[in-house]
Amino acid sequence: MSTGVNGRLRTAMARRAVTVEEAAASAHVDPKTVQRWLAGRTPHARHRWALARLLQEDEEYLWPEVGAALKERRAGELVSLYPHRADVPFDLWWGLFQDPESQVDILVYAALFLHEQYPAINELLAAKCRAGCRVRVALGDPDSAAVRQRGSEETFGEGIESRCRVALRHYAPLIGTERFELRLHQTTLYNSIYRFDTHMLVNTHIWGANAYSAPVLHLRQLQGASPLFSGYAESFEAAWATAKVVDVKPPRDQPKRLLERSGGSHGELSGAGSERGGLRSRRPNPAA
Repeated sequence: MSTGVNGRLRTAMARRAVTVEEAAASAHVDPKTVQRWLAGRTPHARHRWALARLLQEDEEYLWPEVGAALKERRAGELVSLYPHRADVPFDLWWGLFQDPESQVDILVYAALFLHEQYPAINELLAAKCRAGCRVRVALGDPDSAAVRQRGSEETFGEGIESRCRVALRHYAPLIGTERFELRLHQTTLYNSIYRFDTHMLVNTHIWGANAYSAPVLHLRQLQGASPLFSGYAESFEAAWATAKVVDVKPPRDQPKRLLERSGGSHGELSGAGSERGGLRSRRPNPAA
């Protein structure tokens, strides 16, 4: 596509004393191709990125028409912005949990509102797993420094630690369900993430404020590049990779109990269960 002489590209090259031949070498093209770019033809993305790095300029500055398209695409990723989590419609939450066919991902500290507002959520998640959907839930480790720090910042004190333990009990009946995975993370969360196939709700965190009073972004994954969606999806994967697996080991002749195991040693997860056994977590197998 030609948009007329590219004065910005020509000026940037002159400012950096970059010749046509040097620009061509950086982009691995013929110098005649660079001449066509200077005449107004828009390079392919990989060539734009190479020139932008060489000239130390923003891609959107050198090719404004591309910048406009990128901004429009990024805007398309943002479906809605809610000032507070409490403003997200009830039907939207429930509908997003009902729609996925391949994956549901949850990264939170506790998010007790899910079970409080949707008492049938465990049944729904179990049905999703039976239908072939993978469900992954990462909760805050109630004994971690990150959870204690978050509680201190929110002026909850130990309240958030107990909420993490309650959340563990909410999801406990799903442990052992095929395609359901529960883990405990010890990371500092800057956002709570809820992914439903190609849709995602991102509950931002504000220092000193409870999550329900912080904004929520409703994102959708677009075909091709989706930098907003992909960024949060990668954040989930990074936290998930460091989290400990929570599983079930039923003692002989006794009901199933939640146990904790970390690094080959055994012991109860403090405060998570007073019965012998309690919650068990283990480091995930990187090869799994």
